[in-house]
Amino acid sequence: MSAWTSRTVTQVLGVAGLALACQGIAAATPDLGELWRLVQEQQRTIESLQARLERTEAQLASAEEKAAMTEEKIAAVDDKAEAAAAALEDGGATAAGWAARTTLGGYGELHYNNLDTGKQVDFHRFVLYVGHQFNDRIRLFSEVEIEHALIEQDEPGAVELEQAWLEFDLTPHHHLRAGLDVLPIGIINQTHEPNTFFGVERNRVENVIIPSTWWEAGLGLNGELAAGWKYDLVLHSGLDTPASGGDAFRIRSGRNSVAEAEANDAAVTGRLRYTAIAGVELGVSAQYQQDVNQSQSGLDIAATLVEAHLDLRRGMFGLRALGARWDLDDGPAGLGPAANGRDEQLGYYIEPALYFRAPVGLPGELGVFARYSYVDDRAGMDAGTQVEEVFAGINYWPHPDVVFKFDVQSQLDAAADGFNLGLGYAF
Repeated sequence: MSAWTSRTVTQVLGVAGLALACQGIAAATPDLGELWRLVQEQQRTIESLQARLERTEAQLASAEEKAAMTEEKIAAVDDKAEAAAAALEDGGATAAGWAARTTLGGYGELHYNNLDTGKQVDFHRFVLYVGHQFNDRIRLFSEVEIEHALIEQDEPGAVELEQAWLEFDLTPHHHLRAGLDVLPIGIINQTHEPNTFFGVERNRVENVIIPSTWWEAGLGLNGELAAGWKYDLVLHSGLDTPASGGDAFRIRSGRNSVAEAEANDAAVTGRLRYTAIAGVELGVSAQYQQDVNQSQSGLDIAATLVEAHLDLRRGMFGLRALGARWDLDDGPAGLGPAANGRDEQLGYYIEPALYFRAPVGLPGELGVFARYSYVDDRAGMDAGTQVEEVFAGINYWPHPDVVFKFDVQSQLDAAADGFNLGLGYAF
C-alpha cells in the first residue's frame, strides 16, 4: 500500500509539476491578440523608420539638387564674365558696356565787346565732344562746334567738324593717329577751352600767324621719346590761300576746313616739347607746305613756319611767351607773295600773370595778367602793316572749369581800344 502510495504520490507530484510548468509556459507565451498587437507595433516602428529614411533621402536629394543648381549658376556667371571680357577685348559691347566706354564733353563762351569800333555781344562758340574707347588700344575723339549761335543765310553762324580722329597704341609710349585733327602748333591751337587762357578773345598771334583753331586731315605719330620729351609728327592736307586780292597769300585765309578741299599738295608738321619740370612746358614746332595754293595758281609757292613757346605756372606766378614766323617763296615778280608783302609773316607776345585765392566768402581762384603782342602778316612791306596791342585783365574761376573774364585793350596807333567781358565753361 505504501509502495503504491509512494509511486502514486510521485506520479501525482510529477503531474502537478508538469501542470505548473505548462501553466508558467502558458503565462509567458502571449495569446493571438497580444501577438497581433506586437506585430502592429513592430509594423508601426518599421513604417516610422521607413518614413524617416525616405525624408532623409529626400533632403539629401534636395541638397544635391541645390548644389548642382548653384554650380550651374556659378558656371553661367563665369561664362557671362568670360563673354563680357571677350566682347570688351574684341571691341564688341552691350548697351551698358558701350555707354561705359563713351564720354561726352565740350565747352562754350559768351563775349561782350565794347570797343571804339563798336559794341557787340556774341555767343561765340558752343562745342560738344564725343569720345569712345573701343578697347585698351583703340579710341575715337570728335568735336562739333556751332559758332555765333545762329545759322541762317546772311548770318555769321556756322557748324564745323573740327576733330574726328582714331588713335591706336603702337606701344605704351607711341601712338598712331589718323583722321581730322587740330595741328600741334603753339600753345592754344590744341588746348583752346576758355578756362585755359587769359583774355576774352584769343590772342592775335595765335589767331592770325597761327590761325587757331587750325585743323587738317592727316596721319601722324605722337608719344614720348624719353622722360619729359614729347613729340608729334603729322603728314596732313595743306593750305589753299588766295593768289590775288586783299587776302592773297594770307595764311589765315588759306584754311579750307577739309570740306571738299583741294588736296594736290601735302604738308608736314612736327613738334617737340619738354615737360619734365612740373608746371613748365618748352616747345618748338615747324611746318613745311609744298604749295600754299594747292597748285591751282601755277605759282608753286612753298612755305615754312617756325614757332617756339614757353608756358609756365609755378605757384602764384605764370608766364606765357610765343613767337612764330612764316617764310614763303617770293614767286613771280608782281604776282607772288613778295609782291603782296606776304613772303614774311610773323608775330610774338609775352604774357605774365599772377594767381590768388579768391577773397573770403568766394570759392575758387583769381588771376590777373598783362600781355603785349606784335603781329605783322605783311612783314615784307616797308611799314604800316604792324599791329601792336596791350591787354590787361582778370580771370575769376569759381570752379576750375568755369571762368568769368574782364580785360581792357589798347591797340597802339589804332582805334580798337575798349574793354571786353566774357564767360566760359568746359566739361
